[in-house]
Amino acid sequence: MISKIQRRNKIKTRIRGKISGTAARPRMTVFRSNKQIYVQLIDDLAGKTLAAASSKGIENGTKIEIAAKVGEAIAQKALAAGINEVVFDRNGYLFHGRVKSLADAARNGGLKF
Repeated sequence: MISKIQRRNKIKTRIRGKISGTAARPRMTVFRSNKQIYVQLIDDLAGKTLAAASSKGIENGTKIEIAAKVGEAIAQKALAAGINEVVFDRNGYLFHGRVKSLADAARNGGLKF
């Protein structure tokens, strides 16, 4: 029987085989733990993180509302760095709940993906 972690790693590997970030269109990757959610804009060619945001320090609201605030924060940081388009990497998580909330907020903040 395959575990949840093995299943996610299998999906993650399949996704990462298809997408890659560049300086003009970085990869926006999401990591979600039980309590926090993190997002980074990564240039895979240079191996650098261009911008990052997390839910640390945000205390008010449900997990979905907090994820939306993180999505707005990464959109502001990306636009300030001159990044308009990204490639979304859900990192093996289902596009549902916190991940979807973060992505929708980033889109509303001005990012295209």
